[in-house]
This record gives sequence, structure tokens and C-alpha cells, in this order.
Amino acid sequence: MSVLIDSDVVIEILRFRNPAILSHWEALAKTEELILFSPITAAEVWAGTRTNEKEATSRLFKFLTCAPPDYTIGQLAGEFLREFSKSHGLKIADALIAATAIQHKAELWTRNRKHYPMQQLTLFT
Repeated sequence: MSVLIDSDVVIEILRFRNPAILSHWEALAKTEELILFSPITAAEVWAGTRTNEKEATSRLFKFLTCAPPDYTIGQLAGEFLREFSKSHGLKIADALIAATAIQHKAELWTRNRKHYPMQQLTLFT
């Protein structure tokens, strides 16, 4: 199994705000599981990174593996947007993250479960 970590979880880890997430993170980091992130997640996290968080942010991303985007991910994300943008307010970033998790057979670790109504997506618990 592998886990794709969403930007909201990365932010919680970096800012040490949520003890439950930090506990899950510590347990996951001790396993042999592949921990992935999307380039979308990197962009979202870096956009909100404070000056004093840059070093920690760099260290965290070096520990993770970037899941590269490809055509299949773009196609699947487009299908998700067509299906869920009006009914669930799905945005392109979340569509791409969901498609990346599915394409890489990873569980998605997110706090925003309502953003991910796709049946083929497995959420990390």
C-alpha cells in the first residue's frame, strides 16, 4: 500500500496543530509504506509557506515521493470534473489529486473528505 498525502495534512504536520494527525504521521513514517504527494500539493503548500517554515517544508518534501502526473491522470481528472463539479463543487486541484491517488494505487490522506466523492478512491484512515 502507498499513501498520497493532501496539502491540508501536510500543513497540519508542518504546523504541529493536530495531535491526531501527528500521531498518524509518526506511525506512518515508521512503516515501509511509500508516502506520495502530488505536484498540486507542493504548489498549494509552498504558496502558503511562511518564511520561518521554508526549511522544515523542504525537509518534509525530501522525505516524500512526488507522484508524477501523466495523461491518464489528466483524463481521469477531467472525467471527475465533468461528473462532480456541479454537484459537489469539485475543483481542478482536487480532481487531479484524486486521479493521482487512483492512478498510483494509493490511499488518499486528506481532512477534506467531502471534496472526494469518487467511488474508486480509497481514503486513508
